[in-house]
Amino acid sequence: MTSHSVEQPVGVRPGANVWRHRILGALAFVVVLVLAYVLVAAFIPRWWAQRIAGMSGHGSFSRGIWSGLLLGVLCTAIPLLLLLFAATVWGKRGGRFLAGAAAVGAIVIALPNLMTLSIVLGGSSAAHAGERVLDVDAPGFRGATLSGAIVATLLFLLTAFLVLRGRFRLHQAAKRQLATQRAQSVGTPQDIDDTTRESKFRHADDGHPKT
Repeated sequence: MTSHSVEQPVGVRPGANVWRHRILGALAFVVVLVLAYVLVAAFIPRWWAQRIAGMSGHGSFSRGIWSGLLLGVLCTAIPLLLLLFAATVWGKRGGRFLAGAAAVGAIVIALPNLMTLSIVLGGSSAAHAGERVLDVDAPGFRGATLSGAIVATLLFLLTAFLVLRGRFRLHQAAKRQLATQRAQSVGTPQDIDDTTRESKFRHADDGHPKT
C-alpha cells in the first residue's frame, strides 16, 4: 500500500511560505497603487479642470458658482447618505453585500469632489495647471464647491441624528414592551405576595373549622 505525501523542503515551514506570498502580494499591491497615483496625479487635475471650465461656460462667474454648489451638495450628501445606509444594514440579512455596494457607490459619486480636491491640494504641475484653468475659466467654482460640501455635511449630520434617535426610540419601546409582556406572564411581586397570603389564610381556615 502506498501513500502520496507532499514533501516540504527541509527547514521551511508551511506557514513561512504563506506569509512570504502575502508579503509579496502586499508589496505588489502597493507598487500598483503608487504607479496609479503618479499617473492620476499627472493627468486628472488638468483634465478635470477642463471639464469644469466647460460646465462653467468658460469664464461665466454665475455658472461657475452654480455648478460648484451643485457638485458640492450632491457629491457630498449622496455619498454620506450611502455610507449611513451601509452602516444601518450591515448587521441584517444580506446587509454586507448591500453595504459593500453602497460603499462603492459612495466612492464613485464622490469622485468629482475628490478630483477637485486633487487640484486644490495637489502640488504637481498638473494641479497648478488645473488651478490656473479654474481661475480663468471657472471663477467661483472652488469656493462654491466648498460651501456646498459644508451645507451637505450639516444636512447629513441632522439626518443622521434623526435616524439614530428614531432607531434608539424604537429599541427602547421594544425593550419596554418585552418587559411588560414578561411581567404579565410571570406576575408582579405584589400579586405573588397576595396569592401566597390568601393560600396561608385558606390553610388556616381548613385547620380550624368553625363550630
